[in-house]
Amino acid sequence: MTYLQLAVQPRYAVFTFAVAGAVLFAVLAWLMPSDAIFVMLALSLGLVALGVRDMLQTRHSILRNYPIVAHMRFLFEEVRPEIRQYFFEGEKDGAPFSRDRRSVVYQRAKMALDKIPFGTQYNVYSEGYEWMRHSMAPRPVSRKSFRVQVGGAQCKQPYASSVYNISAMSFGAISANAIRAMNKGAAAGGFAHDTGEGGVSRYHREFNGDLIWEIGSGYFGCRDGKGAFSPERFAATAKLEQIRMIEIKLSQGAKPGHGGVLPGAKVSAEIAETRGITEGVDCISPATHSAFSTPRELMEFVARLRELSGGKPTGFKLCVGHPWEFLGICKAMIETGITPDFIVVDGKEGGTGAAPLEFADHMGMPLREGLNFVHNALIGVGLRDRISIGASGQIVTAFDMARAMALGADWCNSARAFMFAVGCIQSQSCHTDRCPTGVATQDAMRQRAIVVPDKAERVRNFHRATLMSLAELVAAAGLDHPLQFRLEHFSRRISAREVVSFAELYPPLEEGVLLTGTADPRFRDAWAMAQAGTFAAAA
Repeated sequence: MTYLQLAVQPRYAVFTFAVAGAVLFAVLAWLMPSDAIFVMLALSLGLVALGVRDMLQTRHSILRNYPIVAHMRFLFEEVRPEIRQYFFEGEKDGAPFSRDRRSVVYQRAKMALDKIPFGTQYNVYSEGYEWMRHSMAPRPVSRKSFRVQVGGAQCKQPYASSVYNISAMSFGAISANAIRAMNKGAAAGGFAHDTGEGGVSRYHREFNGDLIWEIGSGYFGCRDGKGAFSPERFAATAKLEQIRMIEIKLSQGAKPGHGGVLPGAKVSAEIAETRGITEGVDCISPATHSAFSTPRELMEFVARLRELSGGKPTGFKLCVGHPWEFLGICKAMIETGITPDFIVVDGKEGGTGAAPLEFADHMGMPLREGLNFVHNALIGVGLRDRISIGASGQIVTAFDMARAMALGADWCNSARAFMFAVGCIQSQSCHTDRCPTGVATQDAMRQRAIVVPDKAERVRNFHRATLMSLAELVAAAGLDHPLQFRLEHFSRRISAREVVSFAELYPPLEEGVLLTGTADPRFRDAWAMAQAGTFAAAA
């Protein structure tokens, strides 16, 4: 094969171009002033060296075939989300959060104008469009801080929670500065900050903002040397005044039923201290809990944590899976007489730092169905008035909150909305440790981008502005408090000519009907399969 034939092959053509370019650089350098010669020669030699390396390396096929220029592909791959967001997305485009939903967080966090001109960009006659019904006799807009009391008869230290709080994010999943900014903002705004299952870090405690301590299957911060639950360690931390509620994590929406591993290389001294593990050793989060294995044992564990914490509100979080499993928990409540103070329902649309595609896309029940199922199940066993319900899963705007409350929530949590308030741009690089804004990384240089006092104020601003928007929706509906929202306040278009009320989509269950017998197909068979003594279905 002649040199000309070789030269037109992709890898050789590119390399030939690079060599020719290097020679041209060298010639130009010779003709340029002496102080630029060495710079040009260095660039020329660098290009040649890069081309040789690309042709000899064995990891990337595209670099072997297209040395030098193929690096542009990897560069664009890194910045692709940002390019798409800033230059190609419309206001309703972008996933998992559209551009306009991200923008409203940024605007409210900065106390900038958050209004839109010219009307909605939704096609209001398309299938799936939803809206809220307003009143012809609107109420005055409330200036009060909407709060709900969490804690039943078995709780000694009930907590007056804001109706909007920061959802679970662990130190390790997000940076120290992100946690500090969120907690300082929560302290200033009077709302709660969920620690995530990674434990209570020094950064959670720095500004004394109210905490919800999440206890996962790894029992981080309350485990013994073998990874089992340690009552002594739990009690020592749980009695801190800053910790207001205890939340047992059964599953999370983005990857229900899936454990996790934090590689030893990422287990820094700080993370090891927070979680009670060994620095540099792989950290395992099992898929299941070792402290209980049946619905009845779960209720006993709830009671145990409530007692060890000094009577603080104690509950659990789950993404609903098999309906009979949750109904088995309901049966265990009845049999033991133990009830959690709250249940947080996480929708499968919830976020995470890293999850397998199959889990994130197709595992678990979406929030609206899961939330309404739990709400109706508790009504069906006559326990709804004793147990508060929280909701999480892409809740960003006041409309999201109002809809969730109509479906059964007493309060709402959000993680990614508060990440946006801190500076997240949805680059979707959380799992790489290369977050461009310093939110989801442990890289000390990257997280310097988060100036805590400034971002804390934005967290507070976003929370305050969102609740003000919620107050305006409440008033427009002719109500005084968001807990007064009902299914009848919301409608959905199911075709170009058909509209149904949420009451038709999510028919309510009658009080105590599961105990007396129901023909409702959503519950009849699952109730018969549910068992308090095991999560398995009855034959």
